[in-house]
Amino acid sequence: MISTVLRTAQNALEVARFGGLDIGEDGSPFEVRQERRVHRLRHYFPGGDGPVVLLVPPLMVSAEVYDISARVSAVGVLHELGVDPWVVDFGAPEREPGGLERTVSDHVLAVDEAIDRVRELTGRDVHLAGYSQGGMFCYQVAAYRRSEGIASVVTFGSPADTSVGLPFGVPGWVAGEAGRIPLGGFAVPGWVTRTGFQLLSPVKSVRSRVDFILRLHDRERLALRERQRRFLEREGWVSWPGPALAEFVRQFIAHNRMLTGGFVIGDRLVTLADISCPVLTFVGEVDEIASPEMVRGIRRAAPRAEVYEAALRAGHFGLVVGGQAVAQTWPAVAGWVRWREDGAELPDVVVPAGAEAPVVPGEHGLQLVVGLGAEAVRSASRVVQGSRRLAHQATQNLPRLARLERIGSETRMSLGLLLDERDPEDVFFLYKGRAYTQAAAKARIDAVVRGLIHIGVRQGDPVGVLMETRPTALALVAALSRLGAVAVLLRPDGDVGREVELGGVERIIADPENVARAVAAGAEVFLLGGGGGEHEGVVDMERIDPDEVEVPGWFRPNPGLAGDLAFVLFTGEGEHLKASRITNRRWALSAFGTASSADLSPADTVYSLTPLQHPSALMMSLGGAAVGGARLALASAYDPETFWDEARRYGATVASYTWTSLRDLVNAPPHPGERHHPVRLFIGSGMPRGLWRRVEERFAPARVLEFYASTEGEAILVNLGGKKPGALGRPLPGSAEVRLARYDLERGRLSEGPDGLAVECGPDEIGMLVARVRPGHAGRALRGLFAPGDAWMATGDLFRRDADGDFWLAGREAELIRTADGVVPPGPVRDALGELPAVDAVAVYGVPAGEREQKVAAAISLRDELKPIDLTEALLRVEPALRPALVRVVDEVPVAASGRPRTAPLRDGSVPAVAEYERDQGGAYR
Repeated sequence: MISTVLRTAQNALEVARFGGLDIGEDGSPFEVRQERRVHRLRHYFPGGDGPVVLLVPPLMVSAEVYDISARVSAVGVLHELGVDPWVVDFGAPEREPGGLERTVSDHVLAVDEAIDRVRELTGRDVHLAGYSQGGMFCYQVAAYRRSEGIASVVTFGSPADTSVGLPFGVPGWVAGEAGRIPLGGFAVPGWVTRTGFQLLSPVKSVRSRVDFILRLHDRERLALRERQRRFLEREGWVSWPGPALAEFVRQFIAHNRMLTGGFVIGDRLVTLADISCPVLTFVGEVDEIASPEMVRGIRRAAPRAEVYEAALRAGHFGLVVGGQAVAQTWPAVAGWVRWREDGAELPDVVVPAGAEAPVVPGEHGLQLVVGLGAEAVRSASRVVQGSRRLAHQATQNLPRLARLERIGSETRMSLGLLLDERDPEDVFFLYKGRAYTQAAAKARIDAVVRGLIHIGVRQGDPVGVLMETRPTALALVAALSRLGAVAVLLRPDGDVGREVELGGVERIIADPENVARAVAAGAEVFLLGGGGGEHEGVVDMERIDPDEVEVPGWFRPNPGLAGDLAFVLFTGEGEHLKASRITNRRWALSAFGTASSADLSPADTVYSLTPLQHPSALMMSLGGAAVGGARLALASAYDPETFWDEARRYGATVASYTWTSLRDLVNAPPHPGERHHPVRLFIGSGMPRGLWRRVEERFAPARVLEFYASTEGEAILVNLGGKKPGALGRPLPGSAEVRLARYDLERGRLSEGPDGLAVECGPDEIGMLVARVRPGHAGRALRGLFAPGDAWMATGDLFRRDADGDFWLAGREAELIRTADGVVPPGPVRDALGELPAVDAVAVYGVPAGEREQKVAAAISLRDELKPIDLTEALLRVEPALRPALVRVVDEVPVAASGRPRTAPLRDGSVPAVAEYERDQGGAYR
């Protein structure tokens, strides 16, 4: 008894003085084969020539996690089984020069460099393996390299989807407030991380310490686990650099970009969808730090990869450290490598992801009980998360709508003002695989502002912008807003000369591709964007040194008021060419409306598929992103073949459309990137009802968010619920009050009641949509329309409102067809034919039927066989007087660049019909 007490006291004193027992055990032999600022590359057991495994540790744990002791050494087991182990060692950041300033990108690029070095030294591709966050690094590097030089990726408890919970014990409030907390200035000491992890498994931590104390008398028994105990209790934990923590929380916790894609390494955009090598992920069934749902997210995040999994009844550390790891995990890794390299038999524990995986039992009975209880906790947690999400939407959108309500004509409001409210470190926009921060964008915008001042532009001046979609165009539009000038967005494929005239433009700023068109328009021309060569009389603004420009006394940044003219946009062509003048308030209505309706946040990326000079790009995509703090991804051109690759790379959660622009995408063959895609919303206007249904069916769970915005007045409608495809919904809160006024189709004017006032339409009656004008409006308006002293603006668009209060577009005033039986709007026929599953696209128009009259014709293209009886039954839902006399089947319904159907080629017969069906006297089509 006395000897036991003495041994206990002696061992306790040694632990107190030195932190542990000196057991005389050294680590496995290794050589450092590369040393850089961020990492050292260790080669264990030099001289091995087997297949290579490169092991990557997480940020908060030292590289010794793979070689804790001879008894539980990962590198030792791999070496014994014929695998050549290498380890990336990030060191202890708190003891490395500049270590606490490291970012996630620094670590990913370090692993990338280590792969190149290992391949150079061995002549082999590497099997890249990582534990916990180290596995996340492996995914990121594999995506960054597009799997080049990587034979496979192996991860252990590495999350790929944080939408189902928060990994590594990160508190929910940290993720929710990631955009507001300056995490970059704080490094997390190793002891804090250690304590946090221990608190996640308090019973196990207490049990381990009690067991150690009770066995202090038995040095030989303690020696077996001493290095493991010292590693977990103290020596294995290192500091987490503040910038890396901030980037990790922002990109991968708050914004979940491991799953959605679009995370930034350096300035490059990366998506796990680019991983094409095989993946093996080890899942801890009782892992409370990275739950199975988070880890299995790799199936959705990497649709091109063959994903396998090995499920173990283990906790987070038990996957890689301890007896179970030595007996099961590392032999399975070696077996996987041999299977990939030599065609050996696949280990039993490894199965294709999604198959019924055998769960290998572990040593931790207590963890099983804890795990069962935790599953109940997680289920409850998901309910709480749903409630929090609803609460978050309310707290996010109510201030936006309140701010919109407060915008009067004298309120300062502009694009430039909203951009200045963004965090400088946030990514503002994405273009051609690169990310640009708000700080970088602002520097460019300010330089362009000085260039504009140099060439004589002042507040209120209209300036033509003739550019393709590119960063320079975005910077110029923002600079004009910042200066308070008017951006007249000329269309490169439009009638530039006529648009210059309608926009009152005296100066045009063009990119190199459009400078010749600008010169031909006759205005003073300036070049911005570089690389355009020499043009006589054209000033290259890139040669203006911003630092040499003296800022005049009149200049104030973002002076624009809500009532000021901000943009001029153009729609239509030929005789239908029209200039739309957009005030800052009108732009803000669309911007705030889009951000609120789409619930945009910094976690979103809005993928703008339309040119910047299109209303949907300027007012919805750019505007919504500016208000919502989301990232804006600019497409230089829309190509359905590359859409999903780009959407994945950008991490697009919201994609814009116009009219039928998504038709080619929904008709395209299945694409690998389409599986488990990140897009949650398609937002835009003009989508036909049938296409709407097909988009939601094919790309579920994404849904369509359809808007209507009048070119005249401030009417904005939005179909928020999405339960009525084809409907334009109801007025957006904060936008103008709207009504349907009875409209005399024959006379082309509003109908009046006995009292001389307009008459409001009843349910399902077609009328003109009118929007109430705000007090103080001095422009053209219909005054005394429904009551003395009121003022309204006619939108020029005909609608009907159903019994539920939802609005449906019947047609635009210019689209009305004058037949012998009356005036016919095209909407009802268009909707009825568009509902047919065999119909791909529809256009409704008038064809001559006499000197002054027309008859209604419809052109359809097909995606399947169509029978005449199908036409007859579909059109029975349309009032007899509105039904078409002729239905023509064509190979393709012509559309404009925006996807809007073009009826002129159909009217003049330049599009041949492959079949025609005429309506007989009985109403059937033959």
